[in-house]
Amino acid sequence: MTLREIITTEICDHGPIPFSRYMELCLYHPELGYYARPHEQFGKAGDFYTSSDVHAVFGRLLCRQFEEMWRALDSPQRLDLIELGPGRGLFARDVLDWAGKTFPDFARALRYRLIETSAHSRSRLQVRLADHIKAGRATVHAKLEDSDEQVSQNVIIFANEFFDALPVEIFTSEGSVRVASQEGKFIETFTGHSPAELEYIDQFSVHPEPGQRVEVSLVAQDWMLRVASLFHERTGFVVFIDYGYTREEQLRGRHLDTLLTYRQHATGKDAYEAPGEQDITAHVNFTMLRSIAESQRLQFNALLTQAEFLMGIGEPNNFADAFSEARLPQEQAKIALQLKHLITPAGMGEIFQVLVMSAGVPNEKAAQLSGLKFAR
Repeated sequence: MTLREIITTEICDHGPIPFSRYMELCLYHPELGYYARPHEQFGKAGDFYTSSDVHAVFGRLLCRQFEEMWRALDSPQRLDLIELGPGRGLFARDVLDWAGKTFPDFARALRYRLIETSAHSRSRLQVRLADHIKAGRATVHAKLEDSDEQVSQNVIIFANEFFDALPVEIFTSEGSVRVASQEGKFIETFTGHSPAELEYIDQFSVHPEPGQRVEVSLVAQDWMLRVASLFHERTGFVVFIDYGYTREEQLRGRHLDTLLTYRQHATGKDAYEAPGEQDITAHVNFTMLRSIAESQRLQFNALLTQAEFLMGIGEPNNFADAFSEARLPQEQAKIALQLKHLITPAGMGEIFQVLVMSAGVPNEKAAQLSGLKFAR
Protein backbone atom coordinates (compact mmCIF):
# COMPACT_ATOMS: atom_id res chain seq x y z
CA MET A 1 0.00 0.00 0.00
CA THR A 2 1.07 3.55 -0.60
CA LEU A 3 1.13 6.02 2.27
CA ARG A 4 -1.84 7.82 0.69
CA GLU A 5 -3.77 4.53 0.78
CA ILE A 6 -2.75 3.87 4.39
CA ILE A 7 -3.98 7.32 5.46
CA THR A 8 -7.20 6.94 3.45
CA THR A 9 -7.87 3.58 5.09
CA GLU A 10 -7.43 5.08 8.57
CA ILE A 11 -9.85 7.87 7.69
CA CYS A 12 -12.39 5.36 6.35
CA ASP A 13 -12.09 3.24 9.49
CA HIS A 14 -12.13 6.01 12.09
CA GLY A 15 -13.43 9.15 10.42
CA PRO A 16 -11.57 12.42 9.75
CA ILE A 17 -8.23 12.54 11.56
CA PRO A 18 -6.51 15.47 13.32
CA PHE A 19 -4.02 17.32 11.15
CA SER A 20 -1.30 16.36 13.65
CA ARG A 21 -2.03 12.69 12.96
CA TYR A 22 -1.87 13.29 9.21
CA MET A 23 1.47 15.11 9.59
CA GLU A 24 2.79 12.36 11.87
CA LEU A 25 2.01 9.69 9.28
CA CYS A 26 3.50 11.76 6.44
CA LEU A 27 6.76 12.35 8.28
CA TYR A 28 7.19 9.43 10.68
CA HIS A 29 5.34 6.37 9.39
CA PRO A 30 7.82 3.56 10.18
CA GLU A 31 8.30 2.50 6.55
CA LEU A 32 6.83 5.15 4.27
CA GLY A 33 7.19 8.39 6.24
CA TYR A 34 9.39 11.16 4.87
CA TYR A 35 12.02 10.74 7.59
CA ALA A 36 11.85 6.95 7.59
CA ARG A 37 12.34 6.25 3.88
CA PRO A 38 15.85 5.41 2.63
CA HIS A 39 16.35 8.58 0.62
CA GLU A 40 18.44 11.70 1.07
CA GLN A 41 16.55 14.59 2.66
CA PHE A 42 19.48 16.91 3.30
CA GLY A 43 21.97 18.81 1.18
CA LYS A 44 22.22 19.25 -2.58
CA ALA A 45 20.81 15.79 -3.33
CA GLY A 46 17.91 16.26 -0.92
CA ASP A 47 15.11 18.75 -0.34
CA PHE A 48 16.71 21.35 1.93
CA TYR A 49 19.95 22.45 3.60
CA THR A 50 20.71 22.63 7.31
CA SER A 51 23.56 24.70 8.73
CA SER A 52 25.72 21.57 9.06
CA ASP A 53 25.40 20.98 5.31
CA VAL A 54 26.95 24.37 4.56
CA HIS A 55 30.35 23.91 6.26
CA ALA A 56 31.94 22.13 9.20
CA VAL A 57 32.50 25.53 10.84
CA PHE A 58 28.94 25.41 12.21
CA GLY A 59 29.80 22.34 14.29
CA ARG A 60 33.21 23.75 15.17
CA LEU A 61 31.75 27.02 16.48
CA LEU A 62 29.13 25.16 18.50
CA CYS A 63 31.89 22.88 19.81
CA ARG A 64 33.69 25.99 21.06
CA GLN A 65 30.48 27.12 22.77
CA PHE A 66 29.88 23.68 24.31
CA GLU A 67 33.43 23.74 25.68
CA GLU A 68 32.71 27.10 27.31
CA MET A 69 29.54 25.64 28.81
CA TRP A 70 31.57 22.73 30.16
CA ARG A 71 33.91 25.19 31.86
CA ALA A 72 30.91 27.14 33.21
CA LEU A 73 29.88 23.87 34.86
CA ASP A 74 33.33 23.76 36.52
CA SER A 75 34.89 21.35 34.00
CA PRO A 76 33.32 18.11 35.25
CA GLN A 77 35.02 14.81 34.47
CA ARG A 78 32.03 13.88 32.34
CA LEU A 79 29.55 15.88 30.28
CA ASP A 80 26.71 14.35 28.25
CA LEU A 81 25.78 16.20 25.06
CA ILE A 82 22.38 15.01 23.81
CA GLU A 83 21.32 15.92 20.28
CA LEU A 84 17.67 15.60 19.27
CA GLY A 85 17.00 14.72 15.63
CA PRO A 86 20.65 14.50 14.48
CA GLY A 87 19.85 13.96 10.78
CA ARG A 88 22.86 12.58 8.94
CA GLY A 89 25.17 13.04 11.94
CA LEU A 90 27.34 15.66 10.24
CA PHE A 91 27.03 18.05 13.17
CA ALA A 92 27.88 15.36 15.72
CA ARG A 93 30.91 14.29 13.70
CA ASP A 94 32.12 17.89 13.34
CA VAL A 95 31.75 18.55 17.07
CA LEU A 96 33.49 15.33 18.11
CA ASP A 97 36.31 15.73 15.58
CA TRP A 98 36.95 19.36 16.49
CA ALA A 99 36.81 18.68 20.23
CA GLY A 100 39.46 15.98 19.84
CA LYS A 101 41.67 18.25 17.78
CA THR A 102 41.23 21.56 19.61
CA PHE A 103 39.95 20.91 23.15
CA PRO A 104 41.50 17.65 24.39
CA ASP A 105 40.40 18.04 28.02
CA PHE A 106 36.82 18.72 26.95
CA ALA A 107 36.97 15.83 24.48
CA ARG A 108 37.92 13.40 27.26
CA ALA A 109 34.89 14.48 29.29
CA LEU A 110 32.44 14.53 26.38
CA ARG A 111 29.91 11.74 25.75
CA TYR A 112 27.69 12.39 22.74
CA ARG A 113 24.18 10.87 22.66
CA LEU A 114 22.14 11.03 19.46
CA ILE A 115 18.33 10.62 19.73
CA GLU A 116 16.84 9.43 16.44
CA THR A 117 13.38 7.83 16.02
CA SER A 118 13.95 6.49 12.50
CA ALA A 119 15.49 3.01 12.39
CA HIS A 120 16.96 3.70 8.93
CA SER A 121 18.57 6.93 10.14
CA ARG A 122 19.95 5.20 13.22
CA SER A 123 21.66 2.67 10.98
CA ARG A 124 23.25 5.46 8.93
CA LEU A 125 24.41 7.20 12.09
CA GLN A 126 26.06 3.99 13.29
CA VAL A 127 28.09 3.94 10.06
CA ARG A 128 28.96 7.64 9.91
CA LEU A 129 30.05 7.80 13.55
CA ALA A 130 31.53 4.29 13.72
CA ASP A 131 34.94 5.43 14.98
CA HIS A 132 33.48 7.57 17.73
CA ILE A 133 30.99 4.87 18.73
CA LYS A 134 33.73 2.25 18.87
CA ALA A 135 35.81 4.55 21.08
CA GLY A 136 32.88 5.03 23.47
CA ARG A 137 32.49 8.72 22.68
CA ALA A 138 29.06 8.44 21.01
CA THR A 139 25.90 6.34 21.30
CA VAL A 140 22.69 6.26 19.25
CA HIS A 141 19.26 5.91 20.87
CA ALA A 142 15.65 5.67 19.64
CA LYS A 143 14.16 7.59 22.57
CA LEU A 144 15.30 10.38 24.85
CA GLU A 145 14.38 8.26 27.85
CA ASP A 146 16.45 5.30 26.63
CA SER A 147 19.64 6.93 27.84
CA ASP A 148 18.27 8.64 30.96
CA GLU A 149 19.74 6.34 33.59
CA GLN A 150 23.23 6.49 32.11
CA VAL A 151 23.34 10.27 31.71
CA SER A 152 25.73 12.10 34.03
CA GLN A 153 24.90 15.00 36.32
CA ASN A 154 26.05 17.51 33.70
CA VAL A 155 24.09 17.77 30.47
CA ILE A 156 23.79 19.90 27.34
CA ILE A 157 20.74 19.26 25.16
CA PHE A 158 21.05 20.53 21.60
CA ALA A 159 18.60 20.56 18.70
CA ASN A 160 18.95 22.15 15.27
CA GLU A 161 15.76 22.25 13.16
CA PHE A 162 14.08 19.64 15.33
CA PHE A 163 10.97 21.34 16.68
CA ASP A 164 9.85 22.68 13.30
CA ALA A 165 9.26 19.10 12.08
CA LEU A 166 7.04 18.01 14.97
CA PRO A 167 3.32 17.48 14.19
CA VAL A 168 0.99 20.40 14.82
CA GLU A 169 -2.74 21.04 15.03
CA ILE A 170 -4.21 23.75 12.78
CA PHE A 171 -6.42 26.13 14.73
CA THR A 172 -8.94 28.37 12.90
CA SER A 173 -11.95 30.48 13.87
CA GLU A 174 -14.10 27.72 12.33
CA GLY A 175 -12.57 25.03 14.51
CA SER A 176 -9.62 22.64 14.41
CA VAL A 177 -8.72 21.07 11.09
CA ARG A 178 -9.56 17.44 10.49
CA VAL A 179 -8.37 15.62 7.37
CA ALA A 180 -11.03 13.68 5.46
CA SER A 181 -10.99 11.79 2.15
CA GLN A 182 -13.27 12.47 -0.79
CA GLU A 183 -12.97 10.91 -4.25
CA GLY A 184 -9.35 9.99 -3.68
CA LYS A 185 -8.33 13.42 -2.42
CA PHE A 186 -7.71 14.73 1.07
CA ILE A 187 -10.00 17.57 2.14
CA GLU A 188 -10.31 19.61 5.30
CA THR A 189 -13.22 19.55 7.70
CA PHE A 190 -13.49 21.22 11.09
CA THR A 191 -14.33 20.17 14.63
CA GLY A 192 -14.53 21.96 17.97
CA HIS A 193 -11.34 23.04 19.65
CA SER A 194 -10.05 20.74 22.39
CA PRO A 195 -9.39 22.11 25.90
CA ALA A 196 -5.64 21.56 25.38
CA GLU A 197 -5.67 23.57 22.14
CA LEU A 198 -7.62 26.43 23.72
CA GLU A 199 -5.26 26.54 26.69
CA TYR A 200 -2.27 26.62 24.33
CA ILE A 201 -3.76 29.51 22.33
CA ASP A 202 -4.64 31.47 25.47
CA GLN A 203 -1.17 31.07 27.01
CA PHE A 204 1.24 31.09 24.10
CA SER A 205 -0.42 32.24 20.87
CA VAL A 206 -3.32 34.32 19.47
CA HIS A 207 -6.92 33.60 18.49
CA PRO A 208 -7.07 33.78 14.69
CA GLU A 209 -9.50 36.06 12.88
CA PRO A 210 -11.83 34.60 10.22
CA GLY A 211 -9.72 33.28 7.36
CA GLN A 212 -6.57 33.04 9.49
CA ARG A 213 -4.85 29.86 10.66
CA VAL A 214 -2.51 29.29 13.60
CA GLU A 215 -0.48 26.19 14.47
CA VAL A 216 -0.79 24.59 17.90
CA SER A 217 2.21 22.42 18.72
CA LEU A 218 1.11 20.16 21.54
CA VAL A 219 3.78 17.62 20.56
CA ALA A 220 6.53 20.24 20.92
CA GLN A 221 5.07 21.19 24.28
CA ASP A 222 5.36 17.57 25.38
CA TRP A 223 8.96 17.38 24.10
CA MET A 224 9.88 20.47 26.09
CA LEU A 225 8.49 18.87 29.24
CA ARG A 226 10.52 15.72 28.52
CA VAL A 227 13.67 17.76 28.02
CA ALA A 228 13.09 19.75 31.20
CA SER A 229 12.54 16.56 33.20
CA LEU A 230 16.17 15.57 32.55
CA PHE A 231 17.28 18.61 34.56
CA HIS A 232 15.28 17.94 37.72
CA GLU A 233 18.45 16.72 39.44
CA ARG A 234 21.06 17.78 36.89
CA THR A 235 22.85 20.93 35.80
CA GLY A 236 23.56 22.10 32.30
CA PHE A 237 22.33 23.98 29.25
CA VAL A 238 19.73 23.77 26.51
CA VAL A 239 20.47 25.14 23.02
CA PHE A 240 17.69 25.04 20.42
CA ILE A 241 18.17 26.50 16.93
CA ASP A 242 15.19 26.85 14.60
CA TYR A 243 13.09 29.30 12.62
CA GLY A 244 10.29 30.60 14.76
CA TYR A 245 8.57 33.45 16.54
CA THR A 246 7.35 34.85 19.85
CA ARG A 247 3.80 35.55 20.93
CA GLU A 248 4.56 39.26 20.77
CA GLU A 249 5.30 38.91 17.06
CA GLN A 250 2.01 37.09 16.54
CA LEU A 251 0.15 39.84 18.35
CA ARG A 252 1.58 42.20 15.73
CA GLY A 253 0.01 40.02 13.03
CA ARG A 254 3.10 38.05 12.05
CA HIS A 255 3.78 34.30 11.85
CA LEU A 256 0.21 33.16 11.29
CA ASP A 257 -0.22 30.08 9.06
CA THR A 258 3.47 29.17 8.91
CA LEU A 259 2.94 25.63 7.63
CA LEU A 260 5.26 24.92 4.69
CA THR A 261 6.40 22.01 2.55
CA TYR A 262 9.89 21.43 1.14
CA ARG A 263 10.67 19.33 -1.91
CA GLN A 264 13.74 19.52 -4.13
CA HIS A 265 14.70 22.85 -2.54
CA ALA A 266 11.34 24.43 -3.39
CA THR A 267 8.81 25.57 -0.80
CA GLY A 268 5.08 24.99 -1.07
CA LYS A 269 1.86 25.26 0.90
CA ASP A 270 0.01 22.08 -0.12
CA ALA A 271 0.60 19.51 2.62
CA TYR A 272 -1.76 17.04 0.92
CA GLU A 273 0.03 16.88 -2.43
CA ALA A 274 2.58 14.11 -1.89
CA PRO A 275 2.28 12.26 1.44
CA GLY A 276 5.66 10.94 2.56
CA GLU A 277 7.51 12.53 -0.36
CA GLN A 278 7.89 16.06 0.96
CA ASP A 279 8.90 17.65 4.23
CA ILE A 280 6.19 19.44 6.23
CA THR A 281 7.22 22.07 8.77
CA ALA A 282 5.78 24.80 10.97
CA HIS A 283 7.64 27.67 12.59
CA VAL A 284 8.49 27.19 16.25
CA ASN A 285 6.70 29.03 19.06
CA PHE A 286 9.62 30.13 21.23
CA THR A 287 7.29 31.74 23.76
CA MET A 288 5.83 28.31 24.45
CA LEU A 289 9.23 26.61 24.74
CA ARG A 290 10.51 29.27 27.11
CA SER A 291 7.36 29.29 29.24
CA ILE A 292 7.28 25.51 29.62
CA ALA A 293 10.99 25.45 30.47
CA GLU A 294 10.63 28.17 33.09
CA SER A 295 7.66 26.39 34.64
CA GLN A 296 10.02 23.44 35.16
CA ARG A 297 12.65 25.66 36.81
CA LEU A 298 14.97 26.13 33.85
CA GLN A 299 16.50 29.59 33.55
CA PHE A 300 16.02 31.62 30.36
CA ASN A 301 19.34 33.04 29.18
CA ALA A 302 18.72 34.47 25.71
CA LEU A 303 16.79 34.33 22.46
CA LEU A 304 18.91 35.74 19.66
CA THR A 305 19.49 35.30 15.96
CA GLN A 306 21.89 32.69 14.59
CA ALA A 307 23.98 35.57 13.25
CA GLU A 308 24.31 37.13 16.71
CA PHE A 309 25.06 33.75 18.27
CA LEU A 310 27.73 32.67 15.80
CA MET A 311 29.30 36.14 15.63
CA GLY A 312 29.70 36.11 19.40
CA ILE A 313 31.44 32.74 19.31
CA GLY A 314 33.65 33.40 16.30
CA GLU A 315 34.65 37.02 16.80
CA PRO A 316 37.34 36.53 19.50
CA ASN A 317 39.58 34.52 17.15
CA ASN A 318 38.33 35.93 13.83
CA PHE A 319 36.60 32.65 12.94
CA ALA A 320 39.87 30.73 12.92
CA ASP A 321 37.82 27.53 13.23
CA ALA A 322 36.68 28.06 9.64
CA PHE A 323 39.99 29.00 8.02
CA SER A 324 42.53 26.95 9.98
CA GLU A 325 42.79 24.22 7.33
CA ALA A 326 42.51 26.45 4.23
CA ARG A 327 45.86 26.96 2.53
CA LEU A 328 45.04 28.39 -0.89
CA PRO A 329 43.33 31.75 -1.54
CA GLN A 330 40.52 30.08 -3.48
CA GLU A 331 39.84 27.77 -0.54
CA GLN A 332 39.68 30.74 1.80
CA ALA A 333 37.33 32.57 -0.56
CA LYS A 334 34.99 29.57 -0.73
CA ILE A 335 34.90 29.25 3.06
CA ALA A 336 34.22 32.98 3.39
CA LEU A 337 31.16 32.59 1.18
CA GLN A 338 29.95 29.59 3.21
CA LEU A 339 30.45 31.47 6.46
CA LYS A 340 28.57 34.44 5.00
CA HIS A 341 25.65 32.13 4.23
CA LEU A 342 25.51 31.01 7.86
CA ILE A 343 25.65 34.51 9.31
CA THR A 344 24.25 37.18 7.00
CA PRO A 345 20.57 38.17 6.70
CA ALA A 346 20.63 37.09 3.04
CA GLY A 347 21.48 33.55 4.17
CA MET A 348 20.55 31.78 7.37
CA GLY A 349 21.73 34.39 9.86
CA GLU A 350 18.45 36.22 10.49
CA ILE A 351 16.06 33.38 9.62
CA PHE A 352 17.10 31.15 12.50
CA GLN A 353 16.76 31.94 16.20
CA VAL A 354 18.78 30.44 19.04
CA LEU A 355 17.16 29.76 22.40
CA VAL A 356 19.61 29.26 25.27
CA MET A 357 18.48 28.11 28.72
CA SER A 358 20.26 26.65 31.72
CA ALA A 359 19.71 24.69 34.92
CA GLY A 360 21.75 25.15 38.10
CA VAL A 361 24.13 27.62 36.47
CA PRO A 362 24.63 31.04 38.13
CA ASN A 363 23.28 33.83 35.91
CA GLU A 364 26.60 35.64 35.87
CA LYS A 365 28.37 32.54 34.52
CA ALA A 366 25.78 31.93 31.80
CA ALA A 367 25.92 35.59 30.78
CA GLN A 368 29.65 35.25 30.08
CA LEU A 369 29.15 32.74 27.29
CA SER A 370 30.61 34.14 24.09
CA GLY A 371 27.51 33.13 22.10
CA LEU A 372 25.43 35.50 24.22
CA LYS A 373 27.72 38.50 23.72
CA PHE A 374 25.35 40.16 21.23
CA ALA A 375 22.11 39.10 22.91
CA ARG A 376 19.63 41.98 22.95
